[in-house]
Amino acid sequence: MRHDNSVLHELTKQIPWAAFHRLVAEYDADLRVRRLTTKSQFLALLYGQLSGAASLREIEAGLASHESRLYHLGAVAPSRSTLADANANRSYRVFADLFAVMVAQAERGLRKRIATAVRLIDSTGLKLPGLSHWAQFSAQVCGAKLHVVYDPDADRPLYFDVTTARVNDITAAKAMPIEVGATYVFDLGYYDFGWWAALHRAGCRIVTRLKKNTPLAAVEALPLPPGSAVLSDRIGHLPARLAQSRKNPFDAPVREVRVKTDTGKELRILTNDLDTAADAIAELYKRRWQVELLFRWIKQTLKIRHFLGTSENAVRIQVAVALIAFLVLRLAQKAAANIVSALAFARLVRANLMHRRQISHLLGPPPPIIRDPSQLALDLLQT
Repeated sequence: MRHDNSVLHELTKQIPWAAFHRLVAEYDADLRVRRLTTKSQFLALLYGQLSGAASLREIEAGLASHESRLYHLGAVAPSRSTLADANANRSYRVFADLFAVMVAQAERGLRKRIATAVRLIDSTGLKLPGLSHWAQFSAQVCGAKLHVVYDPDADRPLYFDVTTARVNDITAAKAMPIEVGATYVFDLGYYDFGWWAALHRAGCRIVTRLKKNTPLAAVEALPLPPGSAVLSDRIGHLPARLAQSRKNPFDAPVREVRVKTDTGKELRILTNDLDTAADAIAELYKRRWQVELLFRWIKQTLKIRHFLGTSENAVRIQVAVALIAFLVLRLAQKAAANIVSALAFARLVRANLMHRRQISHLLGPPPPIIRDPSQLALDLLQT
C-alpha cells in the first residue's frame, strides 16, 4: 500500500533543514531545553500560520488532535505555556536567518541578469496587543512596522525587518542591503537625497516620486510618446542646496516624468534613468502596488493581524515564520502545476493540512485505497 505523508510534511520538504540545525547550534537555541525543541517550536508556528490559527490555544488543540502525525516530522505537540515561553525567550535570529537562507537558495534557482531585477521597497503597519510596551505609539496604541524588499517578478520578499511604528521608513531603508545594479521602486516615505545618491553610486536605477514643492532645474525637454498618459518628460537637476544650507549630495542629472493616473491625479515620477521610454518608467512605478498586494495577502491569508505574543522577540519570530510560510507556499505551488491561483492553493493547503495527500493531488479526488488481494477475493466470493 502506498504511504502518503501529510500535506504539512510535504510542505516542510521545502525547508533547508541542514541550515536550520546549523542556525540552532549557532545561536544555542536548544541549550538547556528539556521539553520543546526549536524544531518543534518552528513547526508549531508554521502549522499556526498555514492553518489560520489565531491563538496559542488553537495551535495547541490542533496539534494535539494530530499528535500521531507529528512523529514523522520529528516534532511534538507543545503546550500553550511552553510555546509562549519559547517565543518570548528563544532568539528570533534563528528564524530570520532561515528566511534569508531560503531566499538565497530560491534566488540561485531563478538567477537572472541583475540589470533586469526590480526591487520594490515599502512598509506596512502592524497593530499589536496593548501589553506590547516596547512598541508603545500612544497612550492607547501599540504598533510596529514590517519593512520589506520585494521581487515582483518572482513574487517573493527578499528582505524584511520589524521596527516600532515610530521609526521612519527611510531610517529602516538605510539599513537594507543594496543590490548593485538593480532597479529600486519606492514612494515618498523614502524621500532622502543622500540615500538616493548612495543608490546611484551603486549603479542602481531609481524610480520614485517628487514632492509637489521640490523644484527641478530643467535643462532639456524630451519628446512625448503619442497617445500616452505622459504629460511631460524633462531632464534636469535637483536643488543644489538643502535645508540649513547643506549641499545636496545627489548632484547627478535626473529625469522627471509627469503622468496622469486613471483617477485624474498628476504624479511627478523621478528617475536617474535618462534613456528608457517614459511609458516604461511610468509602468515601473505602477508596479509598486504589487507589494501592497503582498501585505494584504500575508495579513488576510496568513492571519498576521493576530499576534501570539506581546514581546518584541515573539513578534519578530511570528513575522519571520509568516514570511517563511509564504515562501513555502510559493515553492510548493510550483510543484502543483494544476493549481494556478496562489489564494486557491493556500486554501486547499489549509483544508488538507494534516491529511495524508500528495500536494499535486489537492484538486483531485483522494487516492484510491489499495486493498489486500486475498481480502478482495474473499469479498467477491461472498457476493
